Amino acid sequence: MPIDRKSLVRRHCITRTATDPTAPLQLGNGEIGLSIDATGLQTFPQLHVSPGRDPQNPGSLLGTQSQWGWHTIPREPEPQLKTAKRSFATPRGDVRYVDIRGKTSATGPETATEEEKWLRANPHRLMLGWIGLAPSRVMGSHGGGTSLDPESLEPIRQHLDLWTGIATSEFRLHGTHFTVRTAVHPAEDTVGWSITSDGPESPAVELRFPYGSGAWGNAADWASDSHHTEVELTGATAVIRRELDGTRYFVKAHSGGELAVDHSSNHQVTLTSVENDRNSWDLALNFAPEAPHGAADSPTTSAQDVFAESARWWEEFWLSGGAIDFTGSTDPRAAELERRIVLSQYLTAINCSGSLPPQETGLMVNSWRGKFHLEMHWWHAAHFPLWGRSPLLERSMDWYRRILPLARGTAAEQGVSGARWPKQVGPEGHETPSDIGPFLLWQQPHPISFAELLRRSGSPEALERYADLVFETAEFMASHPVETGDAAHLEGPLIPAQECYADVKEVLSDPAFELAYWHWGLSVAIQWREMLDLERKPHWEHIRDALPAPHQRDGVYTAVRHPELDRRRDHPSVLAALGVVPETPLVDTRTMEATLTDILEHWDWESTWGWDYPMMAMAATRVGRPDLAVDCLLKETSKNTHLTNGHNWQNEGLPLYLPGNGGLLIAAALMAAGWDGSSDTPGFPEGFTVHHEGLSRLPR
Repeated sequence: MPIDRKSLVRRHCITRTATDPTAPLQLGNGEIGLSIDATGLQTFPQLHVSPGRDPQNPGSLLGTQSQWGWHTIPREPEPQLKTAKRSFATPRGDVRYVDIRGKTSATGPETATEEEKWLRANPHRLMLGWIGLAPSRVMGSHGGGTSLDPESLEPIRQHLDLWTGIATSEFRLHGTHFTVRTAVHPAEDTVGWSITSDGPESPAVELRFPYGSGAWGNAADWASDSHHTEVELTGATAVIRRELDGTRYFVKAHSGGELAVDHSSNHQVTLTSVENDRNSWDLALNFAPEAPHGAADSPTTSAQDVFAESARWWEEFWLSGGAIDFTGSTDPRAAELERRIVLSQYLTAINCSGSLPPQETGLMVNSWRGKFHLEMHWWHAAHFPLWGRSPLLERSMDWYRRILPLARGTAAEQGVSGARWPKQVGPEGHETPSDIGPFLLWQQPHPISFAELLRRSGSPEALERYADLVFETAEFMASHPVETGDAAHLEGPLIPAQECYADVKEVLSDPAFELAYWHWGLSVAIQWREMLDLERKPHWEHIRDALPAPHQRDGVYTAVRHPELDRRRDHPSVLAALGVVPETPLVDTRTMEATLTDILEHWDWESTWGWDYPMMAMAATRVGRPDLAVDCLLKETSKNTHLTNGHNWQNEGLPLYLPGNGGLLIAAALMAAGWDGSSDTPGFPEGFTVHHEGLSRLPR
């Protein structure tokens, strides 16, 4: 019997009657994201504090961010990446990496030069502005006032309808009763509000615009005045022009009737309805990196258009993709796992499906200055093809092609061919100076994995469309290993996905996960050449077949081939060698099972991260231990917390972590649909009744 998808989704809609400081609701479309407080706007950012890594300079979880909104703070002369490059001895001679002095972690002292700090902080993702209720119209009957008191906010009921993407917020503020509906247009960077109240005056909205900031967790600098705000009003439309150094963007406001504008305060604009019924007001705000065509005279999208398009798109989203339903399960954990699965589909759609790979905290709040991490892109987005939503991954694939010349240049500078993909970047694709990022390898096969998942999902154009990315990636992977005797080794300087080995990066070799991923990625690229009737690449086959099996000690796999093998903290990424990576000749199933049980017994769980739990669940599923798979996926640790809004909380510096949400969906797809040749639902133990549809199997 088909799954009743509407019932499945709606039983996990979010309803609350009080403010949850750590978990504001979030709306978006992959290109723009908006997080809201109990007013349905961003009236009280101070109720949702984001300490970041500098508690003395906190930000807010209430953000308005976009894929196109980036800013660079001017510095003369502007530092160049070459100033951060340092030479390391390798078997290919001295190779230059974009290194940094000292440590870049939250716990170690940062001893980078001022130039390196600037390169790390720029460009940074912009916070486009806060949109809240204006004090004058709320407090008019209470003696007026210049600011609203959060103590006067009485949340009554806030409901996010996942089926429509519309949030409805009912509350009292300074004695006035409000109902606010909020939604984001699925194809435009437009937010719509419908505001009703029983106050004596029509509502008004106040927009506050900050300068850009390279701080961690705080994308807004409210102290600087090095930016410009101008307003043009024409009847029911106002166009706000913003300029921050070389960055420009526009906010176009459209109301159902004539607007009034107050711009008496710098970088603060108050919009008021003039002609509408005083108790009801519709407002739409469109954000854009370029001026609207014809400015105020251009075609407009109304708030009602936004609500209608949001409802249409989200219904189609939920009906067209995959679904997992645990109705009938007797295991008490089934309801919570189902909640996490449904909310993770929603959150990854609004944060991880844009034209750029997402930052780890999506479009809500900055981490790593808003830059994105390509090794995490797999955890963010590889689930989309598995859940029947390939177009949501394809939106960001062309970005790899745009930076392909830079990736080729990096490989050439390091004495190899093909394309070496960066790790921590902004939209332009330049590597960020770091003592860790430039030495990671596990992001290199990701474009091959993405392309293969898209091909397997039924995309007829995948072979032709992504062949260049697959082959350039494979060429790097075949030219990077160092041949010694009959073997081809991954040699230092390198850092495995288990980043706690960074201090010995110059002497490390053959990390287990990366070896298996290298073998599988080269095998896929070889197969793609066959499918396209292209000539063989004997060197690719030679290197693939010469890769050694991961090192073992005492019957379990070690993370690396190095005298210091037993660091039991950080990511237990050795488990990704069978789970994340399909079967390869390098990895023995029973040895991996022993490795899994050894890790579960001896690991430091406080040092792990959100995607580690899906990774462990995938390994448990692949080795035939469904009894452990759900245990791993729902393991009760702080980094595996999923908040009331569905976000995967890590710590004060990372109050949300989308690799954990995306990883959950990848693991759930494997556990439910399995892989080529597996049984159905291979990852669920007795007590789970699993109904699934629309999921693709993973490669064997």
